[in-house]
Amino acid sequence: MNDEILSELRAIKEALAGQSGFDIRRITEEIRKAEAQSEAEGWKHINVPLQPLPNSTFQRTRFAHR
Repeated sequence: MNDEILSELRAIKEALAGQSGFDIRRITEEIRKAEAQSEAEGWKHINVPLQPLPNSTFQRTRFAHR
């Protein structure tokens, strides 16, 4: 896929990872710092649920009849 938007996003991703030396621990630490700073500025963040959503039979079939 040769989409201009995807190419731009990949370039941004590479630049941000390069700033942290492509070290995943440093990358996640930078993300945590940015989140803490934005929360201090008054922005609200949605917490990701620790447990996956329940996978019941109802959930798997509720859209099957559409």
